[in-house]
Amino acid sequence: MQFLHSSRRQFLLASSAVLAGASLPRLAAAANEHAYKLGIQLYSLRGFNVDQALQHASDLGFEQVEFYSGMLPTNASADEIKSIQKKVSDLGMSISAHGVNRLTKDADANRKIFEFAKAVGIPTITADPDPDSFDNLDQLVQEFDIRVAIHNHGPKHRYNKAIDVLHAIEGHDARIGACADLGHYIRSGQRETEVIRLFQGRLYGIHLKDFAEMKDKTHGVILGKGHLDVEGVFGALKATDFPENGAISLEYEENPKDPIDDIRQCVTIAKAAMDKSGV
Repeated sequence: MQFLHSSRRQFLLASSAVLAGASLPRLAAAANEHAYKLGIQLYSLRGFNVDQALQHASDLGFEQVEFYSGMLPTNASADEIKSIQKKVSDLGMSISAHGVNRLTKDADANRKIFEFAKAVGIPTITADPDPDSFDNLDQLVQEFDIRVAIHNHGPKHRYNKAIDVLHAIEGHDARIGACADLGHYIRSGQRETEVIRLFQGRLYGIHLKDFAEMKDKTHGVILGKGHLDVEGVFGALKATDFPENGAISLEYEENPKDPIDDIRQCVTIAKAAMDKSGV
């Protein structure tokens, strides 16, 4: 009886050890999972056709893609949209946003863009809306429950500083907010982490981009090699409760014919910052 009891105890201990060991990879994998998904604005891969660009995006480790009209026009047919959706899904990615789209006082034209966004299945339209479009946009974001994220283009643009976007969205539906192009804010002389905090509650996308100097005429660089505090960006996103379905889109505009190695370096830096920030 003592022998049987001892054997049974040893068996249970061994089984527990096996189960514990088997669970380690899953726990390790869970530790590396992020609440936020790193995506890419496909303009970064504009030197390729859409199939090549999507394959590169997948190979580089992106989980999301933000389309622009050069690879998915807003007048695409239902069949074209379904084809793109399947290609993205088959590569293990999702579509986070589309832009940058011009929105005007033309209510019919705006509606078509929202209908397109609904067909694609995206939560956010990255946009450059005219000042006289906002009353119509209030109606459309309520009807479609799709967000409008205002994109800044740096000095001389109407949405140059964060305050320009904040003034534009004041008094409008909460689904009208910002897509902060952090590189262009650097060009405008603003710190990216401060911009993120200013937009708390109304930030629905970022273009993760770095520039060499805080001035109008400058050039893009690998993330963290210029003025972008990459780890600080993800820390600020976490601190301000950036939505998990927000569009975090790496955008690299340099070397369009052969950007892959540069983008790979950016991905490595961004994911390391995400790990350190616990997002």
